[in-house]
Amino acid sequence: MDAGTAPGQPAGSLTAVFTQKSCVQHRYIRSRDTSCIVERPERLRAVHVGLAAAVARLEESFAAPRDSNAKAEPKEERSDASVDILNNAAVKFIHGDIEGDVYLENLKRWTAESRAKIDKGESEIPEGLPQGDLYLCPESLLAIQGALGTVCQAVDTVVGSIPDTGISRAFVALRPPGHHCGEDSPSGFCFVNNVAVAAAHAHLKHGINRIVVLDIDLHHGNGTQSIVWQINEESYRKALEQEAGAPLDKPGLQVYYGSIHDVLSYPCEDGKLELVQAASVSIHGPHGQHIENVHLRPYSSEKQFHDELYTGPYSKLLSKAAEFLDETGGPGDDCGFDASEHEYPSMSRHQRHVPTSFYRRFANDTRRLAERYARGRLISVLEGGYSDRALTSGAMAHLIGLAEAEGAAVDESWWSLDNLTELEQATKKRRGGRVSQPTAPAPWLARTVEVFATIDSSHLVPPTTSTRNAVPPSSRVLRERKTPHLPSKQKSSTLPKRSDAKRTGVKGDLGVEVMVKQEEPEGDELSDDASTSSLSSLSDALDDDQAPKRLPRVILKLGPRPADADVS
Repeated sequence: MDAGTAPGQPAGSLTAVFTQKSCVQHRYIRSRDTSCIVERPERLRAVHVGLAAAVARLEESFAAPRDSNAKAEPKEERSDASVDILNNAAVKFIHGDIEGDVYLENLKRWTAESRAKIDKGESEIPEGLPQGDLYLCPESLLAIQGALGTVCQAVDTVVGSIPDTGISRAFVALRPPGHHCGEDSPSGFCFVNNVAVAAAHAHLKHGINRIVVLDIDLHHGNGTQSIVWQINEESYRKALEQEAGAPLDKPGLQVYYGSIHDVLSYPCEDGKLELVQAASVSIHGPHGQHIENVHLRPYSSEKQFHDELYTGPYSKLLSKAAEFLDETGGPGDDCGFDASEHEYPSMSRHQRHVPTSFYRRFANDTRRLAERYARGRLISVLEGGYSDRALTSGAMAHLIGLAEAEGAAVDESWWSLDNLTELEQATKKRRGGRVSQPTAPAPWLARTVEVFATIDSSHLVPPTTSTRNAVPPSSRVLRERKTPHLPSKQKSSTLPKRSDAKRTGVKGDLGVEVMVKQEEPEGDELSDDASTSSLSSLSDALDDDQAPKRLPRVILKLGPRPADADVS
């Protein structure tokens, strides 16, 4: 979808949005009761609402004329991006095994047998894996392979297309998520690690040897960090062997992993030593590792959040990334959004969340980092996020942060509670998948509904056919596990009851991963400036106050429209 451009906008400044129709087919089929299933196909609908609103607001902020060059005109690419998990080098690089692709073969078999097992009163998830955090259906394989294909397509587009189309940034809206999945350890709704596979694809196909991963999900990306550790360990071993006289080989992949998360939440909520340690380690250089973990902290106001936390401890995520890039000469980034202030109280039980404006500002600062080190190349991949309001507001703020040009008139009240309520009413789902048509809506709302109608296919989710409640609920879930230990006088004021959530609108959980990637620099392409110690100084170094005001462009890369689907 092209959200418009202004005269003189340079090449390599467009933002593409990728969607994948098959992702809605991964669904819970153990019973018709999905009231406790937060990782659901409808998550993508809420994200699409936010993306449509971002396009409408960006157009409005520049008062873009409605012509073919400026209107956000969605276009279908008729792409059915998918990979065969048993026959793809990048997938095997991350999830394969020296003795054979045991995990991948098992995953394919689990999906094929899922309905038959449920019909027999058994669980489709093998014993020993978390029953409450994982579910499968026969179509899950299509969703998993489609998600992997789409994120790899985004890499191909961003890395290879700048001279042709100018696309240097991408947002990839897909499910199931991936950052809790290690090499062969699915958990937390994750069966494959989408971002790790994308990084491997960039390395194997495009020769990218350094990547930065920024994970801003409420939950620590233990799977991604584990994979990154293994990759760095292998590359470090090869480098030592070559120093000792082994034959020279191609450089191994080096990855920086930076995460900001709540150390009290999943997967650390039970206080297991190895998980808490992994979510707290910071190491830069020794043993070839580049890891930074920052714990979320409570705050009393949005001003305090940005003045003290964002420019203080949270800034280390980007300043350490800059150090990594300076020291190794390379590229990369990955980021997530499920610490939203609008998340379900049951998901953010410890009040470790962030204001929605964080997603826009972090995307902006990450974009500047990419412009400095990676010729602007940046990929953001959806991870967590469960409340519709968190998904919508986070996706909206994040896409605006990715796409806005310097000098853009962005108003952070766009995602105020009142505006979000209006947006939800305007896009409320009706019978047949249609959205409501408010009487005399504001221009931005009318435009949002128009854009949303062209990109969303969540109403095409197949119905659940099983009526059997075959698998007993597990105590090991990502929600409603424990009451935080708070003084009694605080409990009523800081923790809304679940029954109050719908009335107050306190809900939401969005997760995204972003990757900044570039090919190896040539000559003096990298800056010699010392890396900054805080986010504010980093932003100052990257800002250009004299930059002309430009209208950003957002391009939606859509999957194929089903020939027999009613999408009216």
